[in-house]
Amino acid sequence: MILLYELQKRLANLRPTTTIVTTPTGARYVERRKSSGSEDNSAEQQLEARQYGFVVDTKPDAVPACILSEFMYLGSQDAVSAENAVKYKLTHILSVGIETPNVELLPSTVKCKHLPCLDLPETDLLQYVLPVAIDFIEEAHAAKGCVLVHCNAGVSRSASVVIGYLMQRRDMRFEEAYHLVKSWRPCIKPNAGFMQQLKKFPRTSAK
Repeated sequence: MILLYELQKRLANLRPTTTIVTTPTGARYVERRKSSGSEDNSAEQQLEARQYGFVVDTKPDAVPACILSEFMYLGSQDAVSAENAVKYKLTHILSVGIETPNVELLPSTVKCKHLPCLDLPETDLLQYVLPVAIDFIEEAHAAKGCVLVHCNAGVSRSASVVIGYLMQRRDMRFEEAYHLVKSWRPCIKPNAGFMQQLKKFPRTSAK
């Protein structure tokens, strides 16, 4: 009861706030809250809607980073193109978390795989993502091919897959693998949950 009283007292002392809310459909409105914390619905103001309810990245990121020479590249979805398939001699494309973009424009010789994966800390990388991803990358390696690993932005999910591969197939410690990938693609930033899981990922000798 004392805690509830303290919370109510602090709530009463909060200053009025104004927030611009954007819904997933792109609808936007101004939400005002009274000092008591309740919404002042009478003061809502509708704003001009946008096409999307999220920030659209308009900067192309079409150049993948070469992590292992002539074998493995890491990039964003922008790196998936017919031009890049030819330029980098891609034989395999691993799409982590999103469907492979522009798949109909890629050469028929390129093998594509979509691996479901949410960019959430609680996503189980070790059991459901890395084993499948590593097998696909190894398939490209065994065929003397070249693989592009990508996700939406090439920052968290695909970077985690590449780090995991280096740990288990190149016998690297987490720190070595992470810094190698970051040296070639500085923007990588696996989410906190992925980082914790990768630090526990068992290393094996290169095969």
